[in-house]
Amino acid sequence: MISHRLTEELVQKRQIGSEVNDNKHQLKRARLTRENLALFNKMAKKKEANKASASASLGFTATSSGTKTASTSSGFAIQAEKNGILDPLGSKPPTNLEDIQKRYARSRGTASPTESAHQDYVYIAGAADNEATMVVEVNPRLLKSYEGRGYRKTFNQQFTGFPKGVGFNNGLSAPQPDFVEGLDMREYDPFPVDQYVSGAVLCNDSRRSLTLPHLAGEWKGRGKDMEEAGLQSSYDGAALVYARNQALSYIGKPDPPGHAEVTTFTTDGTNLNFFAHYAAPSEDGTLKYHQYPYASVNLKKYQEFKEGRRGLRNEQDHAREKSYALRDQLKEHWKQRRGDLNPIAKGAPPPIPDGTFEETNVDEDKTGHEVVEQPCQPTPAASSQPRMATSSVSSSKPFPPTSDYAPGKGGQKRKASLPSASSPESSRRKNREKI
Repeated sequence: MISHRLTEELVQKRQIGSEVNDNKHQLKRARLTRENLALFNKMAKKKEANKASASASLGFTATSSGTKTASTSSGFAIQAEKNGILDPLGSKPPTNLEDIQKRYARSRGTASPTESAHQDYVYIAGAADNEATMVVEVNPRLLKSYEGRGYRKTFNQQFTGFPKGVGFNNGLSAPQPDFVEGLDMREYDPFPVDQYVSGAVLCNDSRRSLTLPHLAGEWKGRGKDMEEAGLQSSYDGAALVYARNQALSYIGKPDPPGHAEVTTFTTDGTNLNFFAHYAAPSEDGTLKYHQYPYASVNLKKYQEFKEGRRGLRNEQDHAREKSYALRDQLKEHWKQRRGDLNPIAKGAPPPIPDGTFEETNVDEDKTGHEVVEQPCQPTPAASSQPRMATSSVSSSKPFPPTSDYAPGKGGQKRKASLPSASSPESSRRKNREKI
């Protein structure tokens, strides 16, 4: 009886195994036709799309150099803290906090919105179904628009031109604020700002990218996480502070320690929060990026709505003023440096000792004068020891000039002669001539 059951089980296993083998065999025998190739490509594309959607749902951006944490990911806050980006609780007030608060509360020359307009705002913000609707509907009722060209807004634009791995953004995807306002890159012409200031140009695929902005904002849909908006805002502000500091370092005029000129805001249509941003070294010498909250209003209340709207527009004006001032400083500094490195000869060309440079670039300007451009090299540090003279010249006397220009002779070099002592051979020749 037992042997009979074992026999039946063995037969069943063989049948199952043969069916599996037959299926595998049939799969291997699939004909290579155009229909099969099209089906295969369709399946492959569907598989890649599923992978991309899964990656996006986790909040990660895959790159060739590895996986980076996005601002919506659960690991973003910890990585930002490691990079020196402080939250509001850990941030210290800026040294110019009093000026910031006065600017926020300053009255404007325009009329405040009426109570009827405020009621319309409350309805529109309360009825917004999602974040995109909130941005479109709330933006014109809170933010100011500027006439003319050159200074503009952009929404939900990733900072693709921002340098990677500069400290505060290590291991993080590029910032992508919901709102940022600043100057067009072409407003800096002819100064090549992208070559001289790291992080200045936000997008590397736009010839009119925003450059060195001082104001950014984050929106959230009705009832969504404002704490996440604050976290994203800390990252946005750190990026703008980094770029501003790079620009000031280039011109050699940094902001005073603890001084804040960058502002961010967060809102969900009901709450509106303001933050001042700056960077300062900590006690252990590491650079920390501060995000200090200095104002918060409830937009459902009429008086606070007027206060928040006024303060936001005051910050817009301040950011615009700082953007233009920084642009003018950069252009003027670059112009002066070009003037120092490329002197235009008037009359005689400047003296260039033989063998000083291996190569010089000589151009000719419209007036026919030659413009000599010397290579820009870092200035060597001055030695603490006095330079010793050569054995042929006494150290107690200064070096004689090796070359100068004789006036009235077309600027030709005239070599200075050095006094030479008479040799014994020349003395004997003189004695022979006398004989």
